[in-house]
Amino acid sequence: MSYQVLARKWRPRSFGELVGQEHVVTALSNALTRGRLHHAYLLTGTRGVGKTTIARILAKSLNCETGVTATPCGVCGTCRDIDAGRFVDLLELDAASNTGVDNMREILDNARYAPTLGRYKVYLIDEVHMLSKGAFNSMLKTLEEPPDHVKFVLATTDPQKIPVTVLSRCLQFNLKPLPRASIAARLAFILEAEAVAFDPDALAQIAAAAGGSLRDALSLLDQAIAFGSGEVREGVVRAMLGVVDRGYVYRIADALLAGDGPALLAQSDALAESGQAFASALDELAALFHRIAVAQAVPGASAGDDAERIAGYASRMSAEDVQLAYQICAQGRADLALAPDEATGFSMTLLRLLAFEPAMAGTTAVPGSAVAAGRPPVAAVGSASPPSRKPRPAAVERIPASSAAAPTAPASVPAAASAGPSLESAAGRPREPLPESPEQWPGFVAGLKLVGMAAQLAAQSELKSVRGNALSLAIPAAHKHLADRTYADKLRAALEAATGRKLLLAFEIGEAGEGSLAARERREREQAKAQGEATFRSEPFVRDLVARFDATVKPETIERMSQTPSNPPPSNQERP
Repeated sequence: MSYQVLARKWRPRSFGELVGQEHVVTALSNALTRGRLHHAYLLTGTRGVGKTTIARILAKSLNCETGVTATPCGVCGTCRDIDAGRFVDLLELDAASNTGVDNMREILDNARYAPTLGRYKVYLIDEVHMLSKGAFNSMLKTLEEPPDHVKFVLATTDPQKIPVTVLSRCLQFNLKPLPRASIAARLAFILEAEAVAFDPDALAQIAAAAGGSLRDALSLLDQAIAFGSGEVREGVVRAMLGVVDRGYVYRIADALLAGDGPALLAQSDALAESGQAFASALDELAALFHRIAVAQAVPGASAGDDAERIAGYASRMSAEDVQLAYQICAQGRADLALAPDEATGFSMTLLRLLAFEPAMAGTTAVPGSAVAAGRPPVAAVGSASPPSRKPRPAAVERIPASSAAAPTAPASVPAAASAGPSLESAAGRPREPLPESPEQWPGFVAGLKLVGMAAQLAAQSELKSVRGNALSLAIPAAHKHLADRTYADKLRAALEAATGRKLLLAFEIGEAGEGSLAARERREREQAKAQGEATFRSEPFVRDLVARFDATVKPETIERMSQTPSNPPPSNQERP
C-alpha cells in the first residue's frame, strides 16, 4: 500500500477534530443544529488553516444519512464518499484553472438539477479570488438566489480581490493562523499515534517555522521524520530548518556580559565557518533577549531546559540593557541586506551590542527624537565620560524617553537632571540664559541660527517645563513629523551653543498651543492685517466710494504698498 502523507492522513473529519477556529466551528454548529443555513459561505485565511477541511465537514453535515447535523456519523456511505473525495454532489472547483465566463456558466447550468445522491448539492470553489470579472458577474444571480438544494462554499486567501457584490451575498468567516502551542500539541498527538520518537523542542521549532499553518507544519514534520531516520530530534530539525544552534547564542551572550570583544568576533567567525545563517542567528539572539525581558518582568515565567540560564542572564542585566540589545538585534536583522556582506553586518551588530548602552542623565542624547526615529536612546558622542559596561550605582537616575510618535496621549515629562558642565565659546562671549517660562521661549528660539526643518521644529515647539537641563517641548499633532532625530539634534546643538549648557530634550505630541514662535508670528500677522483693513476702511476716498456706490470691501485683497524716496506718501495720511 502506498504511503499517505501526514497532512492527508490526519485531515480532520469532524468539527470536534479541528484544531483552532473555534469561532467558525461554533457558528456553523449552531446553524446546523437550529436549521438556520445560509446559501453561501465565504472562508478566508492564509494557507493550511482549514478552509477546505471545514467545507468538506460542512458538506458531510448537510448530506449525512442520519440527517442534517453538526456531528456527522462518518461511517455512512455519504460520509465515507466525501472523505474519499468521490461524492458526486460535492463539486470541488479550482478557480485558478476555471477562471473564464464559459467555465462558470457550465458549472452553474448544472446547479438547477437536483442532487444525485445527497440532500444538497455543495459547490466548493477554492481560490475564488482568481475568477475573472466576467465570471464573477455571471454567478451573481445564482449566488444571490440559488435553488433550495444548492449550497456554495467559497474559499480564498485574498478576500480583497473579491468584488463587494459577491461579498455581500455570502456569510463570511475569517480563519485565523493557528498558535504555535496548538500546532505543537497537534504534532505531538500525531507522532504519539504514529509511534515516532520526538523531542518537544523540535516540535516547537517546526511550529515556529510553519507560520500558523498546520498543513505546512505537517509537511515539515514529514520532512523531519525522513531527515532523522524515523525520529524527530531537536538537532536534526535545527539543521533541517537552518536554525542556529543555541550554543552559539549563549556564548555570544556570555561574551557580551563579560565585555569580551575578541570572543564576540570569534563566535561570528565560528558561525561563518559552520555555514550557519546569520539572519537566523540574529533572530535567535533577539528571541533570547525577549525571554530575558520576560523573565525580568515576570520571574519564574521562563520554561524549558535553559530556564536557569535565562534567569541568570536576567539577574545580571538591567532592563534597559536588555531592551536596547533587543532593538539592536532587530535593527541589525533588517540591515543585513544593506551590509557589504552578511558576515560583516553580523559582526558589526555584535560590536554595536558591545559599544552601546542606554542614555544616562547628563549625556547629549535626545530621548524623544530617538524614539521617534524608531531607535532607543543611546549615549551620544561627546558626552562627559565614555560609556562603561560595568554595573551602574542604583542612585543614578535615568531620564525616560517621551514618545514623539504617539499622538493619542502626551508623553511624560523627563525627570530633573543635574546641571551639566558649561560650554565656553571660542570667542569667550557670554551665553544667553536658558528660558525659564513658556513666554520667553518664542523670542529665544527666534534668535537661534537654524534653517530648514530644524527651524520649523523650533518655531512649532512650545516650552512646557524646564527641570535642570531637561526641557519638555510640545509639538502639535499636525507637525509631529518634525520631531525626527536629525532635526531634534540640530535644535539641541543650537540651544547648547546659545546657552553653553548640555541639554536633554523630550517631546510631547498634543494640541497646538499659543506659546510657540509660529503661533506668535501668526497672531502678529493677523493683527497687522486687521490694522491695515481698519486703516483702509477709514480712508475718506474709500468711505466715499462705499457710500456713493453701495460698494463692498474685500479684506483679502487689501495689501500694504511699500514706499520709496522717489514716491513719498501723501502729506495728509499714509495710504495702505
